[in-house]
Parts: sequence; structure tokens; C-alpha cells
Amino acid sequence: MCVKFDRFYTECLGMKLLRKRDIPEDKYSNAFLGYGPEDSSFTVELTYNYGMDNYDIGTGFGHFGIIAEDVSKTVDIVKAKGGKVTREPGSVIGGSIVTASVEDPSGYRFKLLERRTTREPLCKVMLRVGDLDRVIAFYEKAVGMKLLHKIDNPEEKYTVAKLGYGPVLELTYNYGVTNYDKGNGYAQIAIGTDDVYKTAEAIKSCGGKVIREPGPLPGINTKIVVCLDPDGWKLVFVDNVDFLKELE
Repeated sequence: MCVKFDRFYTECLGMKLLRKRDIPEDKYSNAFLGYGPEDSSFTVELTYNYGMDNYDIGTGFGHFGIIAEDVSKTVDIVKAKGGKVTREPGSVIGGSIVTASVEDPSGYRFKLLERRTTREPLCKVMLRVGDLDRVIAFYEKAVGMKLLHKIDNPEEKYTVAKLGYGPVLELTYNYGVTNYDKGNGYAQIAIGTDDVYKTAEAIKSCGGKVIREPGPLPGINTKIVVCLDPDGWKLVFVDNVDFLKELE
């Protein structure tokens, strides 16, 4: 199962398999994939829980965004490898950027955007939220992200806010929709921090919910804190120094 997923990400999307780890005592395995080193690039973490071969994606997760020099060529590769294309290459009405949408073997969507190659092709993750202003305030104050821009589209009845440090977290509010089914396939977004204890305090003071108090992971000793943002999306903050030691 993991091999099938690895091949989609490496052969279709051009990512590199950065590392794998197996945790038999907890009955799961991880594969980490991306376009650059884990210590400086946005990385996708795939988790296989022993004996589980199906997950519910839910309605809240939107897509990952990937920059491609030639979207049509990437779509042809996906088709040749047996992948699923959900939107053929073309520009959005009123826009000039060529885009397309494809899905991995589990149904997670990737939006391809045709631009010049950048150092970080894996450029964004999109989540749907029910209270946009509240969630923006949380990511600005508790997480330290910057609001890059906010676009309202009344004709299509949605608003998009983009926040981040480099790779972008895109939050989408659809008019009148205040709750989404998050399923059981999405795990978390992991973010580095210099102090998990101070981060936990900031999370609590800004409307987030800490669901695992800060401290080291058993067997790995990397310090983390786990929380839910005000809309219920799970975030894991990882100690920067400990993470670098984990990669050694």
C-alpha cells in the first residue's frame, strides 16, 4: 500500500522520498516526501496504520497546491500512471494561470498551477473553515503567520484568506457554511517552533485547544505540543532543535 502511494508522489508529482520510519510498537509507518530537505522545505507525511486500508477524507480538506512548469505534461504523466484527473488543464474564468486538479490513490486532491519553477513547488494547503475572521486571528496571534491577502468572491459565495511564512495556508469560507466533516484521513499540519511551552500558552490565550500538553515524544524525545485551531483543525508544533536531531 505504501509503495503505491510513494510512486504516485514520486513518479507523477516529481517529489522525492526523503525518509521512511516504522513504529511497530504503535503499529504504524510513515513516509516523508517533498521537493527539498525536511529541515527547510514543506513536506508531505503519509501514515499507514497497520491493517487500515480506507479512510474518510470528509468535506473540510480542500487540496494541496503544486507549482508545475507544464501542467498539461504533468497531467499526461498522471494519466499514463493510472492516476485520476478531476479537472483538465485550463485557465479559470477571468484568470490567466493554467491549472488542473488530480487525486492521489486515496482521493486527496492536488491543484496544479502553471508557473516558473520555484525552490518550493509544494506551495500551499487549503482547508475550509466556518468562521474565517476568528481563524485568521488565531493563526496571526498564536502561530505568528502573516495574512498575505484576502479575496472575497460574492458571485461564487466564498472568501479566501492566504496566510503563511513561505508555503501558504489557504483558508476558504463558503457563505453560510459553518461546519465541515473532517473525516478520519487528515492528521495534522506540523509547524516548527523554538519553544513548545510558550507556543502552548499562546494557543490557549488565542482560542485554540491544547489536546496534548507540551513535552517529549516517548522513544523519540522530540518535544511537541498538539492543538486544535478554533475551527477544529489539528496542528502539531515541533521543537526546532529536537527535530534537527531527529533527522541526523
